[in-house]
Amino acid sequence: MEHALQHLRNVDPTLGHWIEQIGPYTLQRQPHGFATLAYAIISQQLSLVAARTIRDRLNERLGSLAPETIIAADETVLRAAGLSAQKSSYLRDLAERVMSGQLDLNLLPTLDDETAITHLMTVKGIGRWTAEIYLMFALERLDVLPAADLGLRDAVRLIYDQPRLPKPQELRTFGERWRPYRSIACWYLWQARRIMIS
Repeated sequence: MEHALQHLRNVDPTLGHWIEQIGPYTLQRQPHGFATLAYAIISQQLSLVAARTIRDRLNERLGSLAPETIIAADETVLRAAGLSAQKSSYLRDLAERVMSGQLDLNLLPTLDDETAITHLMTVKGIGRWTAEIYLMFALERLDVLPAADLGLRDAVRLIYDQPRLPKPQELRTFGERWRPYRSIACWYLWQARRIMIS
């Protein structure tokens, strides 16, 4: 990790300043598997509190967040837990693909980043951003840049004193300097933004 941090300091002194200020890299890893992917779908366009409430209700009512329990659940149970009809259909699609073997979760860690992202995006409700976040937090991939992430785009605007939010493609170009440790750079940028807006 020290080699990665030194690389980022060398290629980007501005980020290096924040690395020094923030300290050790402590990304909170999520377990690789169905429950984390399901939670990623649940949390889309919701506050952290709302997403956790829905997840906890589902766990309470179903016993666990697993493909078998989602498939077996009555639609009224899913809706009563707080899921929209659309997200309910997304979770069922994820569960069906895992159960049928169309989405092999055991295969994901063996795939390169882009192939894993493409594989995940076959599931309804999993777009590129969700797949990239999953790779970062559950598969611990070190070189992922979720360029559509609003918080990340705002972090770059603030930290590099840009006049407006960079567009995703602009952020991808800007972030080339951080290869092969773009995930680590993103984590520090998120932390820096939190400090700046607090």
